[in-house]
Amino acid sequence: MIQKKVCLLGAFGVGKTSLMRRFVQGIFDDRYLTTLGVKIDQKEVLSGGQAVRLVLWDLAGEDFRAPVQLSYVRGAAACLFVADATRPDTIATAEVIANRVREQVGELPAVLALNKTDLSHEGEANDAALARLGSVGWTITPTSAKTGEGVEDAFAKLASRLL
Repeated sequence: MIQKKVCLLGAFGVGKTSLMRRFVQGIFDDRYLTTLGVKIDQKEVLSGGQAVRLVLWDLAGEDFRAPVQLSYVRGAAACLFVADATRPDTIATAEVIANRVREQVGELPAVLALNKTDLSHEGEANDAALARLGSVGWTITPTSAKTGEGVEDAFAKLASRLL
């Protein structure tokens, strides 16, 4: 079995921990749990007939006071960038983090999970920004950690890009 380190990165409060819990444990907890540093979990998936153990590193979110600690990204095989469908500024934050990752560790396979789609009526993601990112090769998958929509798909896309 192949084992690959995957980092979950994004702004503060976009749902990285909730996505990881939904994917690994199949549960959603609406209590907000701030990640300090990093939380690590793992799950085995099958991609293209190959078993892959994804070792998931859920990094503390970035905000105006504290950038993501990119030292945690060393050794990663891929990144799942997460943005909040109700907060368009988090798409720009994901892009900024992706650029910093690229500068520090090089190009990595990545997927952008546009999370909280179950709440998208409360705000609109920046369609122009998403279209631009899609036009330059970003893989964008709508997700909801609450309902489970798109969560398996986002990680499956990421696993297939690893192989």
